[in-house]
Amino acid sequence: VQLVESGGGLVQAGGSLRLSCVTSGFTFDDYAIGWFRQAPGKEREGVSCISTNDGRRYYTDSVKGRFTISTDNAKNTVYLQMNSLKPEDTAVYYCAADPGTGARFPYGMDYWGKGTRVTVSS
Repeated sequence: VQLVESGGGLVQAGGSLRLSCVTSGFTFDDYAIGWFRQAPGKEREGVSCISTNDGRRYYTDSVKGRFTISTDNAKNTVYLQMNSLKPEDTAVYYCAADPGTGARFPYGMDYWGKGTRVTVSS
C-alpha cells in the first residue's frame, strides 16, 4: 500500500496550491481518503475527507469555503485544492486512507503517506 503526496511548496498569503495524493495497493473505491496537517509544535489535524465511493465530503471549519477535495477515480488520486491560503495553513500535509465511508473522520485511517510541506508566507 502506498500513498504519495505532492504539490506542496512556498506560496504567499492569498495564493493557491493543489495537493495530490496518488494511491496504490488497495481498492480505491472501497476507501475514504483524508487530508491531515501538522504544524510545528501542534497536534495533527484532520483537514478534509472524501468517500471515493459516493463522493461525500467533510471539511474542518477553518478551511470551509477555501479548500476543495476531489477525486480522479481512474487515476486512484485525491486532490486538495487550497485557495486563499493563510499563514496559519502552514504545515506538513498528509493523506491517509480509511476502509470505510469517512464517517469516522478524522479517525479510522489505516494507511498514511509521508507528507508534503506547505509554507504560506505573510
